[in-house]
Amino acid sequence: MEAARRRQHPGAAGGPGAQLGASFLQARHGSVSPEEAAHAAPFHLDLWFYFMLQNWVLDFGRPIAMIDSFELLYYYDEYLGHCMWYIPFFLILFMYFSGCFTASKAESLMPGPALLLVAPSGLYYWYLVTEGQIFILFIFTFFAMLALVLHQKRKGLFLDSNGLFLFSSFALTLLLVALWVAWLWNDPVLRKKYPGVIYVPEPWAFYTLHVSSRH
Repeated sequence: MEAARRRQHPGAAGGPGAQLGASFLQARHGSVSPEEAAHAAPFHLDLWFYFMLQNWVLDFGRPIAMIDSFELLYYYDEYLGHCMWYIPFFLILFMYFSGCFTASKAESLMPGPALLLVAPSGLYYWYLVTEGQIFILFIFTFFAMLALVLHQKRKGLFLDSNGLFLFSSFALTLLLVALWVAWLWNDPVLRKKYPGVIYVPEPWAFYTLHVSSRH
Protein backbone atom coordinates (compact mmCIF):
# COMPACT_ATOMS: atom_id res chain seq x y z
CA MET A 1 0.00 0.00 0.00
CA GLU A 2 3.02 2.29 0.28
CA ALA A 3 3.09 2.94 -3.45
CA ALA A 4 -0.40 4.36 -3.25
CA ARG A 5 0.81 6.90 -0.75
CA ARG A 6 2.97 8.46 -3.41
CA ARG A 7 -0.05 9.28 -5.51
CA GLN A 8 -0.09 12.88 -6.70
CA HIS A 9 -1.69 15.13 -4.15
CA PRO A 10 -4.65 17.28 -5.08
CA GLY A 11 -3.50 20.73 -6.01
CA ALA A 12 -0.53 19.72 -8.15
CA ALA A 13 -0.20 22.09 -11.07
CA GLY A 14 -1.34 20.83 -14.43
CA GLY A 15 -2.91 17.57 -13.23
CA PRO A 16 -6.37 16.55 -12.09
CA GLY A 17 -5.37 17.50 -8.55
CA ALA A 18 -5.24 21.15 -9.61
CA GLN A 19 -9.02 21.09 -9.86
CA LEU A 20 -9.25 19.80 -6.29
CA GLY A 21 -6.94 22.47 -4.96
CA ALA A 22 -8.69 25.24 -6.85
CA SER A 23 -12.07 24.25 -5.47
CA PHE A 24 -10.79 24.26 -1.91
CA LEU A 25 -8.99 27.58 -2.23
CA GLN A 26 -12.11 29.21 -3.63
CA ALA A 27 -14.22 27.91 -0.77
CA ARG A 28 -11.66 28.82 1.88
CA HIS A 29 -11.01 32.37 0.77
CA GLY A 30 -14.57 33.14 -0.23
CA SER A 31 -13.60 33.98 -3.80
CA VAL A 32 -16.78 32.45 -5.23
CA SER A 33 -19.42 35.07 -5.91
CA PRO A 34 -23.14 34.28 -5.46
CA GLU A 35 -23.51 34.23 -9.25
CA GLU A 36 -20.69 31.71 -9.61
CA ALA A 37 -22.00 29.59 -6.74
CA ALA A 38 -25.33 29.25 -8.54
CA HIS A 39 -23.59 27.25 -11.26
CA ALA A 40 -22.21 23.94 -10.00
CA ALA A 41 -18.92 22.66 -11.37
CA PRO A 42 -19.30 19.84 -13.90
CA PHE A 43 -18.69 16.32 -12.70
CA HIS A 44 -14.97 15.58 -13.05
CA LEU A 45 -15.34 12.12 -14.59
CA ASP A 46 -11.72 11.95 -15.79
CA LEU A 47 -10.41 12.98 -12.38
CA TRP A 48 -12.47 10.53 -10.32
CA PHE A 49 -11.94 7.64 -12.77
CA TYR A 50 -8.18 8.16 -12.82
CA PHE A 51 -8.08 8.62 -9.05
CA MET A 52 -10.07 5.41 -8.41
CA LEU A 53 -8.15 3.35 -10.99
CA GLN A 54 -4.80 4.46 -9.60
CA ASN A 55 -5.91 3.62 -6.06
CA TRP A 56 -7.10 0.15 -7.00
CA VAL A 57 -4.01 -0.73 -9.01
CA LEU A 58 -1.46 0.54 -6.49
CA ASP A 59 -3.19 -0.36 -3.23
CA PHE A 60 -4.76 -3.69 -4.14
CA GLY A 61 -2.41 -4.96 -6.84
CA ARG A 62 0.87 -4.47 -4.99
CA PRO A 63 0.13 -6.83 -2.06
CA ILE A 64 -0.76 -9.64 -4.49
CA ALA A 65 2.60 -9.31 -6.22
CA MET A 66 4.66 -8.75 -3.08
CA ILE A 67 3.39 -11.23 -0.48
CA ASP A 68 6.05 -12.46 1.97
CA SER A 69 8.59 -9.85 0.93
CA PHE A 70 9.88 -6.41 1.90
CA GLU A 71 9.47 -6.73 5.67
CA LEU A 72 10.89 -3.26 6.26
CA LEU A 73 8.34 -1.81 3.82
CA TYR A 74 5.61 -3.67 5.66
CA TYR A 75 6.73 -2.14 8.97
CA TYR A 76 6.72 1.32 7.41
CA ASP A 77 3.30 0.67 5.92
CA GLU A 78 1.73 -0.53 9.16
CA TYR A 79 3.19 1.85 11.70
CA LEU A 80 4.51 4.99 10.03
CA GLY A 81 2.21 5.23 7.04
CA HIS A 82 -0.85 6.06 9.15
CA CYS A 83 0.58 9.40 10.23
CA MET A 84 2.45 10.21 7.02
CA TRP A 85 -0.27 9.37 4.52
CA TYR A 86 -3.71 8.50 5.88
CA ILE A 87 -4.26 11.69 7.87
CA PRO A 88 -3.15 14.05 5.05
CA PHE A 89 -5.13 11.98 2.54
CA PHE A 90 -8.44 12.31 4.38
CA LEU A 91 -7.71 15.93 5.25
CA ILE A 92 -7.23 16.77 1.56
CA LEU A 93 -10.43 14.94 0.65
CA PHE A 94 -12.33 16.91 3.27
CA MET A 95 -10.84 20.20 2.10
CA TYR A 96 -11.88 19.40 -1.46
CA PHE A 97 -15.33 18.38 -0.24
CA SER A 98 -15.73 21.75 1.49
CA GLY A 99 -15.66 23.43 -1.93
CA CYS A 100 -18.26 21.17 -3.54
CA PHE A 101 -21.39 23.23 -2.91
CA THR A 102 -23.83 25.07 -5.14
CA ALA A 103 -26.69 27.47 -4.52
CA SER A 104 -28.83 25.73 -7.16
CA LYS A 105 -30.74 22.75 -5.81
CA ALA A 106 -31.59 21.72 -9.35
CA GLU A 107 -27.88 21.18 -10.03
CA SER A 108 -27.42 19.03 -6.95
CA LEU A 109 -27.60 15.82 -8.97
CA MET A 110 -25.15 13.12 -10.04
CA PRO A 111 -24.88 12.26 -13.74
CA GLY A 112 -25.00 8.67 -14.96
CA PRO A 113 -21.21 8.13 -15.05
CA ALA A 114 -20.95 9.27 -11.43
CA LEU A 115 -23.55 6.73 -10.35
CA LEU A 116 -21.56 3.98 -12.07
CA LEU A 117 -18.38 4.96 -10.23
CA VAL A 118 -19.93 5.10 -6.75
CA ALA A 119 -19.81 1.31 -6.25
CA PRO A 120 -16.11 0.75 -7.13
CA SER A 121 -15.16 3.94 -5.29
CA GLY A 122 -17.01 2.90 -2.13
CA LEU A 123 -15.51 -0.57 -2.39
CA TYR A 124 -12.02 0.90 -2.57
CA TYR A 125 -12.55 3.04 0.52
CA TRP A 126 -13.91 -0.07 2.29
CA TYR A 127 -10.67 -1.87 1.47
CA LEU A 128 -8.63 1.14 2.61
CA VAL A 129 -10.50 1.42 5.91
CA THR A 130 -10.46 -2.27 6.76
CA GLU A 131 -6.99 -3.20 5.52
CA GLY A 132 -5.44 0.02 6.81
CA GLN A 133 -7.27 -0.25 10.16
CA ILE A 134 -8.29 3.42 10.01
CA PHE A 135 -11.97 3.17 10.91
CA ILE A 136 -11.75 5.93 13.54
CA LEU A 137 -10.15 8.35 11.07
CA PHE A 138 -12.70 7.43 8.42
CA ILE A 139 -15.76 7.79 10.64
CA PHE A 140 -14.47 11.10 11.99
CA THR A 141 -14.06 12.38 8.42
CA PHE A 142 -17.50 11.12 7.40
CA PHE A 143 -19.28 12.82 10.30
CA ALA A 144 -17.31 16.02 9.64
CA MET A 145 -18.59 15.90 6.06
CA LEU A 146 -22.13 15.29 7.28
CA ALA A 147 -21.91 18.20 9.71
CA LEU A 148 -20.65 20.46 6.92
CA VAL A 149 -23.53 19.43 4.65
CA LEU A 150 -26.08 20.28 7.34
CA HIS A 151 -24.34 23.57 8.09
CA GLN A 152 -24.24 24.60 4.43
CA LYS A 153 -27.84 23.57 3.94
CA ARG A 154 -28.89 26.22 6.45
CA LYS A 155 -27.17 28.75 4.20
CA GLY A 156 -29.09 27.55 1.16
CA LEU A 157 -26.14 25.65 -0.34
CA PHE A 158 -26.29 22.09 -1.65
CA LEU A 159 -23.71 19.52 -2.71
CA ASP A 160 -22.78 19.61 -6.38
CA SER A 161 -22.22 16.45 -8.43
CA ASN A 162 -18.64 15.99 -7.20
CA GLY A 163 -19.62 16.47 -3.57
CA LEU A 164 -22.52 14.05 -3.94
CA PHE A 165 -20.22 11.49 -5.49
CA LEU A 166 -17.69 11.70 -2.67
CA PHE A 167 -20.34 11.71 0.05
CA SER A 168 -22.18 8.77 -1.55
CA SER A 169 -18.91 6.83 -1.81
CA PHE A 170 -18.24 7.37 1.91
CA ALA A 171 -21.81 6.44 2.83
CA LEU A 172 -21.50 3.21 0.82
CA THR A 173 -18.17 2.53 2.51
CA LEU A 174 -19.76 2.86 5.94
CA LEU A 175 -22.49 0.42 4.91
CA LEU A 176 -19.94 -2.09 3.57
CA VAL A 177 -17.84 -1.87 6.73
CA ALA A 178 -20.95 -2.47 8.86
CA LEU A 179 -21.89 -5.52 6.76
CA TRP A 180 -18.31 -6.81 6.88
CA VAL A 181 -18.15 -6.55 10.67
CA ALA A 182 -21.60 -8.11 11.10
CA TRP A 183 -20.64 -11.04 8.85
CA LEU A 184 -17.47 -11.80 10.83
CA TRP A 185 -18.78 -10.78 14.24
CA ASN A 186 -18.75 -14.32 15.69
CA ASP A 187 -15.56 -15.53 13.99
CA PRO A 188 -13.49 -16.96 16.89
CA VAL A 189 -10.14 -16.82 15.06
CA LEU A 190 -10.47 -13.23 13.93
CA ARG A 191 -11.89 -12.22 17.30
CA LYS A 192 -8.70 -13.49 18.91
CA LYS A 193 -6.57 -11.67 16.32
CA TYR A 194 -8.45 -8.36 16.80
CA PRO A 195 -9.24 -8.17 20.54
CA GLY A 196 -9.67 -4.40 20.70
CA VAL A 197 -12.85 -2.44 21.32
CA ILE A 198 -13.23 -1.62 17.62
CA TYR A 199 -13.49 -4.90 15.74
CA VAL A 200 -12.76 -4.38 12.02
CA PRO A 201 -10.96 -7.42 10.55
CA GLU A 202 -8.50 -6.95 7.69
CA PRO A 203 -9.47 -8.57 4.36
CA TRP A 204 -6.00 -10.07 3.95
CA ALA A 205 -6.22 -11.61 7.41
CA PHE A 206 -9.53 -13.20 6.46
CA TYR A 207 -8.04 -14.43 3.19
CA THR A 208 -4.98 -15.89 4.91
CA LEU A 209 -6.90 -17.63 7.70
CA HIS A 210 -9.96 -18.89 5.82
CA VAL A 211 -9.15 -19.06 2.11
CA SER A 212 -5.47 -19.65 1.38
CA SER A 213 -5.13 -22.10 4.28
CA ARG A 214 -7.57 -24.45 2.55
CA HIS A 215 -5.43 -24.86 -0.55
